[in-house]
Amino acid sequence: MDVNAIKVLVKEVKEEAIRLRRHFHKHPELSFQEYLTSKYIKEYLTALNISFDSVADTGVIARISGKQTDAAKTIVLRADIDALPIQEINNSDFDSIYPHVMHACGHDFHTANLLAVVKILNEHNQDFTGTIIAVFQPAEEKIPGGAKAIIESGVLNSSISAVLGLHVSPKFEVGKVALRLGKFMASADEFFVHIKGKGGHGAQPHLNIDPVVIASQLVISLQQLVSRCANPAIPTVLSVGKFIANGATNVIPDEVYLEGTFRTMDEQWREQAIVLIEKQLNELPQIYGASADVEIRRGYPVLHNDADLAVKVRCYLNEFLGEEAVEEAPVWMAAEDFSYYTQHFPSLFFLVGIANTQKGISAELHTPNFQIDEDAFEYAIGAMLYSALRLLC
Repeated sequence: MDVNAIKVLVKEVKEEAIRLRRHFHKHPELSFQEYLTSKYIKEYLTALNISFDSVADTGVIARISGKQTDAAKTIVLRADIDALPIQEINNSDFDSIYPHVMHACGHDFHTANLLAVVKILNEHNQDFTGTIIAVFQPAEEKIPGGAKAIIESGVLNSSISAVLGLHVSPKFEVGKVALRLGKFMASADEFFVHIKGKGGHGAQPHLNIDPVVIASQLVISLQQLVSRCANPAIPTVLSVGKFIANGATNVIPDEVYLEGTFRTMDEQWREQAIVLIEKQLNELPQIYGASADVEIRRGYPVLHNDADLAVKVRCYLNEFLGEEAVEEAPVWMAAEDFSYYTQHFPSLFFLVGIANTQKGISAELHTPNFQIDEDAFEYAIGAMLYSALRLLC
C-alpha cells in the first residue's frame, strides 16, 4: 500500500479509534488488574476474526499474517493498556467512572491506536508479506512491569525483526512525531525506607532520637550522590516523593517513612549508584542512634533505540508525514518498560504529539486534567502502520 492509500484507510478508521479510546478512558484499570480491558480487546479481535493468545495474565497477543509467511519478516507492535491511580477532574461524557483511577498517560489512546492498525492490517493482509504481532501489554506503570513478564513467557522468539512502540506526548502539537537514536529514556529504581528513632515531647529533644531531623538530613545527603558522585555528563535524577512523619507540633514521632526514585541514562553508573544509595539509607540513621528498614526495588533499564531501525523509521515517517512533521526527541528522564524489548530485539520507541493550544489541550502526563486531541489518531495510526509495512518489505 502506498502513502495515499494508507491515509484514506486511516481516515476511514479514525472514528472507530476515537470510540475505542473513549471506551477505554471511561473504564480504566490499574496495573495487573486490567481484566475488563483485556476482555474487551479479545472481544474486538474476535469480531474481526483475528487469532490471539493471553499472556502475562491480562495481556493479549494477536497475530496477522500477510499473503506469504515462509521465511518472511516478523514485526511486533506494542501498546500498553493500564491506567494510573489519579482522580480525573475533566468534564467530558467519557470521564473515568471509577474513583481515583484514570488514563492519565495515554494508554487508552495507545490501545485504541493499535486496534485500529490491526483492523486495517487484517482487512488488507493480501497487500503485505510477513507477520505482524500486536502486543497489548499490561502493567507498564508498575514495577516489575508487564514487558518483562511477556519476554520471560517466550511468546516472542528470536526471529523478530523489529519492535515498534509509541507514546503520546503533550510536548508536541498534533501533527508532529519525534524520535531519537540511541539512549532515549531513563532507568528507574525505587527505594523505600522506615527510619526508626525514639519519639517523645517536642520540648525535650535531648531525650529522643528524632527521626524527622535524621530523615531530613538523609533527603539532603542523597542529593549529594548526584551532585558529587555522578559524572555531570550522565543525566541523573534522584527524588524523594513521599515523606511521612506522623507527629504533631509538640510530638516527635517514633519513625519516619520515605519513598523515592533514582533515574539515570547509564547502566554502569546505575549499578554503582544503587550501592551508594543503599549504603546511605542504612548507615546515616545509625550515626544518630536510629535504625532503618530499607527496600530497593529494581525497575526498568535504560531505553535504547536501535540506531539502524531509527534511521529507517525516520525515513518512513518523512515519507508518510513529511519532513517538517518529524522532529528530534530530547532525552526523556521518564522510564518505560518498553526498554525490556530493546534489550532483546531491534526496537524503536517514538512520540506522537497530542497537544493543541488552540483547544486548550496542553496538560502534562500523569495529571488529573490530562487530555488528548483525538485528531492525533490520523498521524499515530498512519505512522505505526506505514512504518510496519515498510519494515516488512
